[in-house]
Amino acid sequence: MNLIKVGFMGGTFDPIHYGHLLAAETAREACGLDEVWFIPSFHPPLKDNEPGADGSQRLEMVYRAIDFQPHFRAMDVELERGGTSFSIDSIRSLQAAYPDREFSFIIGSDRVNDLPQWHLIEELAQLVRFIGVERPGEPIDTSLLPSFIANRLTVIEMPLIEISSTDIRRRVSEGRSIRFLVPEKVYSFIKRNRLYES
Repeated sequence: MNLIKVGFMGGTFDPIHYGHLLAAETAREACGLDEVWFIPSFHPPLKDNEPGADGSQRLEMVYRAIDFQPHFRAMDVELERGGTSFSIDSIRSLQAAYPDREFSFIIGSDRVNDLPQWHLIEELAQLVRFIGVERPGEPIDTSLLPSFIANRLTVIEMPLIEISSTDIRRRVSEGRSIRFLVPEKVYSFIKRNRLYES
């Protein structure tokens, strides 16, 4: 049986922006993925601050951002489960629900070095492969990783795009424009719901 190759992108997506979409499309093309699934976290374990938008709002922004792209899907598995969003729990449930899929994690170069700290990382590395998205100026040094991670990691290059959710939230709170940093449907959702305003 030929497995459908799926890239899994987790994160708060608070809000989702063009950098997320570019990373997903770069990984899809470079690694021959059939689909990329965006999975907003309920509460990410390695982040202290609470999301600025609630889970349903963040999921809705993901839906709005990807509605033009047939290879992208939004999944609410972590929001439905609640609690701390451990990737191992998500992969276990997704593999049980979708046995015809082969999953890879798509992660930014800034998070690759955090992989050894992930919950049950040795088991996770046996279940999935990792796709490290390397941005200009942020090289991934696989020699710093344990071999059980490095051997399951594919490093790909992504064009430089300096956009972050933190900066977008700050711009909104300061009354500055975020147009062209996020898809138009996400922009209108943020404006209509007055998200991130101080």
